[in-house]
Amino acid sequence: MTDVTPGAALRGAVDLSALRNRPAAAPAGNAAPVSAPSLVMDVTDETFPQVLELSRTVPVVIDLWAEWCGPCKQLSPILERVVTELAGRLVLAKVDVDANPQLSQAFRAQSIPLVVALVAGQPVPLFTGAVPEQQVRDVFAQLLQLAAQNGVTGSIDIAAEEDAATADVEPAEPELPPLHAEAFDAIEAGDYARAIAAYEKALAENPRDDEARAGLGQVKLLDRVQGVDLKDARAAAAAAPADIDAQFTVADLDLAGGHVDDAFARLLDLFAALPSDERGRVRERLLELFALIGDTDPRVIRARGRLASLLF
Repeated sequence: MTDVTPGAALRGAVDLSALRNRPAAAPAGNAAPVSAPSLVMDVTDETFPQVLELSRTVPVVIDLWAEWCGPCKQLSPILERVVTELAGRLVLAKVDVDANPQLSQAFRAQSIPLVVALVAGQPVPLFTGAVPEQQVRDVFAQLLQLAAQNGVTGSIDIAAEEDAATADVEPAEPELPPLHAEAFDAIEAGDYARAIAAYEKALAENPRDDEARAGLGQVKLLDRVQGVDLKDARAAAAAAPADIDAQFTVADLDLAGGHVDDAFARLLDLFAALPSDERGRVRERLLELFALIGDTDPRVIRARGRLASLLF
């Protein structure tokens, strides 16, 4: 590439005019958009105009490759490593020739890997085929000199790019309080009694611990339905409609199985049928189940409305 004027060797062989004026479209497939440049990016026929514009600020190395090309897979990691070491003074744009026929045709990519550069919108030939890493370094050093001679001396802000990448990382979940962690471990082990004890202790220490209160309600429900046969429970409830414990069991099983309205309806019907002095347990169980589902859930709102009408 020594003593090459930008575009001289490719002028006439490469016609970028059709791509230069193309309106940028959303990148296809897994290609990364180039509106926010990174050191290594995938480029398509549609996003190439942005790369041309970027080359007026920083030299862009174009790596034309294909998935089936063995030498491409040898060369691409070398290109990425050297570009990364240059810390934003060069950008690498990867073009899958099979997915982007217009770019492949424009650069006359008869043999790949084909590596060219863009400096101020003009193509500059670099090399064809897999070459040793030291040769890549030498060629890129000459490319930077050539770019400087043509006033292209910008760079990509690596710090800003790293900050953006960090911002996309989801924050780590906060560590559970010790008693919550103990309850969770107990639930995982199927030891619901130990989990209940841990949550109850957490509530004793902090009565405003809503997460412990919700956890306690959930684990109590799990404990109540553990090992219960639904068919047998329904038969027992049908045989004794006024048996509070039998109705509680079926309501628990319904709730645990996602049949929320059925669970509420069963307990509300039981509440309505019982004498006033026996309703207290049913009301408490209803409130407990309401808390499990959530006060803003429409099913809870409807059930609360019916409970209020039965109370007054």
